[in-house]
Amino acid sequence: MKNLLMNAWMNMMVPVKNEKGAQSLEWLGLAALLILVLGIVSTAVSSQSSGITGIIESIISKITSMVG
Repeated sequence: MKNLLMNAWMNMMVPVKNEKGAQSLEWLGLAALLILVLGIVSTAVSSQSSGITGIIESIISKITSMVG
């Protein structure tokens, strides 16, 4: 009976401990998150009339006015 229970336990735990491909799945998740964030940012920027160039010029002009 003990051997039967041990075999059943091992048959359940071996697939759980197999982490082959887990790192690839994590990298795919990070890539999907990055694509999502870039999509949101590009949508927000494209809706503005001046686009990213206007935002960068505004930031630079504000910094130069602060510096002197």
